[in-house]
Amino acid sequence: MALSVKIESFEGPLDLLLHLLDINKFNIFDIPIVEITAQYMEYLTSMKEQDLNVMSEFLVMAATLLEIKARMLLPAEVDEDGEEIDPREELVQKLLEYKMYKYMSYELRDRLSLSGKSLYKGPTIPEEVAKYETPVDLGELVGDLSLIRLNQIFQSIMRRQTEKIDPIRSKFGRIEQEEVSLDEKMVRVREYAAANQQFRFSALLEGQKGRIQLIVTFLAILELMKTGELSVVQEHPFDDILITAQL
Repeated sequence: MALSVKIESFEGPLDLLLHLLDINKFNIFDIPIVEITAQYMEYLTSMKEQDLNVMSEFLVMAATLLEIKARMLLPAEVDEDGEEIDPREELVQKLLEYKMYKYMSYELRDRLSLSGKSLYKGPTIPEEVAKYETPVDLGELVGDLSLIRLNQIFQSIMRRQTEKIDPIRSKFGRIEQEEVSLDEKMVRVREYAAANQQFRFSALLEGQKGRIQLIVTFLAILELMKTGELSVVQEHPFDDILITAQL
C-alpha cells in the first residue's frame, strides 16, 4: 500500500530514502525495492514548485530506483566468482555512508550548542607572581654526591655506551661484492663429481672461501639434482650429505 509522505522537504534523495526505511521499519540491508520505489515516486508527484537543481537530484534517484527494480525482475547476474550480484548493493553503501555522516553532523551540532553555554575565566594572577621563580639550592640539589661518585656515574654511562657496540660487526672492514657465477660453479661441481663419483658434501666445501661461495655451491648441487646428474642421500637428520654422480 502506498504511503502518504507529509514531511515538506528533505536534504536530498538519500535523506528521503532513509526516512522511508525508518518509518516502515525496513532492513537497510534488505530493501524491498518495489515498495520503496512506489512511496518515493508518490512523494515526487506531491512536490510542486521546487528549485530545478534540487528536483533534478530526486529525479536521478528515481531513475536509479526504477533501474534497480527492473534488474531485480530479470534473471540474477553473477560475478567472476559465480556469486549472485545484488543490484541494491551500491545503493545500500550510499545510504550507510550518508547515515554515518548525518549522525556525525548531529554530534557536531550538539557539541557546538554545548560550547556556546560554556564560559571561560581569563587569568588574574598578578604579573610579579607569574614571573616568580623558586630559587635553586645547589647544595641541596647535589646532596651527598661527591666528585668520586659523579665520576663513577659518568664511567658507568660510558661503559653502557661501549657495550652497545657489536664486538663482531665493529671489526668488519670494507664489504666488497664477491662475483660468483652459478654456471661456473656447476662446471666445477661436475668436474669434482666426475673425479670422485661418490663424495660427501662437507668434502666438496673444503677450500671454499666466503659465505657466497658456499651458497652458490649448494645452488649448483640443487641444479644438478634437477637435471639428474647428481643424487643425494642423508641417513639421519643433521648428518653429512652423501652425493653420488650419475654421469
